[in-house]
Amino acid sequence: MMEPGTVYEVTIEAFPTSNLFTAGHRIRIDVSSSNYPHFDLNFNTGEPEGLATHSRVATNTVWMDRSRPSHVVLPVVPRDRAGIAP
Repeated sequence: MMEPGTVYEVTIEAFPTSNLFTAGHRIRIDVSSSNYPHFDLNFNTGEPEGLATHSRVATNTVWMDRSRPSHVVLPVVPRDRAGIAP
């Protein structure tokens, strides 16, 4: 369990996917405590999966200041290797 008010470094590896972003496209990152139905429900209590007896609201904070810089790393496949016509 994480302690409220404590800053943790977390690395999240996304599932493999592919998108073509062209000029003007934007990327949005959603931060959540759950990914139901892909994963079992997370009741934020620390109880074993599937055996929760109550739930708690989770507050997620993404820090983006000089001492706690957050970032997203997106691999880029060059057009010629992606099979996309120029």
